[in-house]
Amino acid sequence: MSVESSSAEALGLAVLQNLQHSFEAAKSLADRALAQLAPAEWLHEPAPGSNSAAVIVQHVAGNLRSRFTDFLSTDGEKPTRQREREFDAPASAAAIPALQTEWDAAWIILFDTLAGLEPADLLRTVTIRHEPHTVLQALQRQVAHYSNHAGQLVQLAKLIRGNEFVSLSIPRGHSDQFNQQMQAAASK
Repeated sequence: MSVESSSAEALGLAVLQNLQHSFEAAKSLADRALAQLAPAEWLHEPAPGSNSAAVIVQHVAGNLRSRFTDFLSTDGEKPTRQREREFDAPASAAAIPALQTEWDAAWIILFDTLAGLEPADLLRTVTIRHEPHTVLQALQRQVAHYSNHAGQLVQLAKLIRGNEFVSLSIPRGHSDQFNQQMQAAASK
């Protein structure tokens, strides 16, 4: 293997690992926000026309299944996907456990797909709604999409839980303390 191909391989592996980490971070953030909500709170719509946590979860799960099932060989917008139904609120809080199961199963499809990709795949072409993208473009598009929805779930959980919300990052007023802890850990 030449130095150039070795470097390209290393770069491709680093990109895939970075994307894996970004997807995992988005899921983790969303999961930690959702864990703070009771099933009935998943149905809360903060304003007319806005999406509840349940609707956002349905939408992301549907998108994950569509985009990453047979990712390299079929269009990312599957003919079986019923996107508009993803925005119909569940009838009751009793539907939330099944929705959580769908959510987790859909993320597994993504993570299994990522595990099967090789650095050379990053420049292959895939389509989403018949529009060509490199695999890298398609993955970056989805990282942005899911990160956006993770942020919406955090905001919803904050609105619903109020002062009971447990911060998912550095709590307000604790930046200096956090920075000191990081500096101390780095000095060891």
